[in-house]
Amino acid sequence: MRVPAVLVAGVDPDAMASAMVGLQFDLPGAVAVRHHIDVERGVLTRTVSDLTGVVESHETLLEHACVSCAIREDILPTLERLARDGRWQSIVAHLPVGAEAAHLCSVLTWDTRLARFLRVSAVVAAVSSRHPVRDLLGDDLLADRGRQCSHDDRRGVGEVLAAMVEYADVVAFDDAVDPVAAGLVAALARPGVAVVQGGHGLDGATLTGRLHQHARTDAWTDPARSDALPDITTEGVWRLDLQSTRAFHPERLLESLESLGSGAHRSRGCFWLPTRPGRILEWDGAGGQLSIGDHGAWGRRTPFTRVVLTGVGAAPAHLRPSFEALLAVPGETGRSATEDGFEPWLGPIREVA
Repeated sequence: MRVPAVLVAGVDPDAMASAMVGLQFDLPGAVAVRHHIDVERGVLTRTVSDLTGVVESHETLLEHACVSCAIREDILPTLERLARDGRWQSIVAHLPVGAEAAHLCSVLTWDTRLARFLRVSAVVAAVSSRHPVRDLLGDDLLADRGRQCSHDDRRGVGEVLAAMVEYADVVAFDDAVDPVAAGLVAALARPGVAVVQGGHGLDGATLTGRLHQHARTDAWTDPARSDALPDITTEGVWRLDLQSTRAFHPERLLESLESLGSGAHRSRGCFWLPTRPGRILEWDGAGGQLSIGDHGAWGRRTPFTRVVLTGVGAAPAHLRPSFEALLAVPGETGRSATEDGFEPWLGPIREVA
């Protein structure tokens, strides 16, 4: 029998601790494992406990203080060991602050040996109630708050937390929040995901059931999703779903990335460039931090450009015309067929337009 594991992710240590304690008491026969990365010392600390107290505590020197090393060297082996032990009916895994659950879930989908003993039953995104809108839409870096996962971790708090909310099966605030904050989280989260406040609503039987469905989660977080989005019903929360079959013009996009990428909003989606017609290019931004990357091949799909922006207050009037201005008109390619200026982010052009 595979042991269910509930993964707790977040960017705020207090909110994560609150969620973990609540889960540990609500899940009978559960064991909790908490991992913490000390970037300065290059040490990963593991603490395993159940209702009887601390079962074990151990420090591991990491060759590179980063999430990937932590998952490979200790988190996955520990989860497997606890699942095979036979003493516990479920596992609550407190991931390192700033570590996203998606990586761990992906490993468990292709590692058939691990999947014989362990399954992810739910992913919980723990969100602080102190300033959730600023956390999601502000321009702070994890490093500004001392919560980076490695020395070269320059990720934004909003970028990471928004991705966690979008990936989660449950979003848990550690206390009550105002309707706008709750509405913003609900707008980002997958439709149907429970948003609970103050620990209320984290039902043990549901969390250890089949709440996490990897294919469903991947479909929602796919940058090239093409499905219609549900309406937003919370006053004070807005969304713009900007779509076109046309590509972005490389030169105009390079010169004006900030026209869509900057500002206190979450933006994500996909685009294509006439210089790279076969590639799905990912757009991922929050609070003025923007990342673009090569997501994969379009294959037989018709390329399209879609950027979904979500924020609070009133949607800035310039966003829609800025999007239109970035689109290439028929016949425009931009630069040459051998370079387009995006090589530092996307690599060299391998296909001729």
